[in-house]
Amino acid sequence: MMFIIKCAFAYGSDMVQQEFCQDCRYKHDCREIYRRLGHATCPSILRKVIVAFLLPLVVFIVSLAIFDEFFAVAVRSILRSSQDGTGGNMQELQTAVSFFMALLITSVCVVFTRAINKRLGKDF
Repeated sequence: MMFIIKCAFAYGSDMVQQEFCQDCRYKHDCREIYRRLGHATCPSILRKVIVAFLLPLVVFIVSLAIFDEFFAVAVRSILRSSQDGTGGNMQELQTAVSFFMALLITSVCVVFTRAINKRLGKDF
């Protein structure tokens, strides 16, 4: 990996390239290495990125919005039914409970996704 970095920085100037490439054991194969890297065919990682990063993020945001709204309705109904004002502490806990419920749903989604991918034989 270091030889690629050395070659990448040294590619611009001939003098700098000669200084950088003096100690490099790949100095004769540098252009061939870059040609091979440029023509390498690899499978797309788009699906892996979506499953690994975007899906849990979207699940967390959506479930946070749903639980926040659900608990907001529940807190309003508790506050209406509570005449002595003891339901005031419920409003303070609404965001924390919504966050932890969304985190739980996201964790379950990640576990299920990993189980499904393991069953299908895919390494995500």
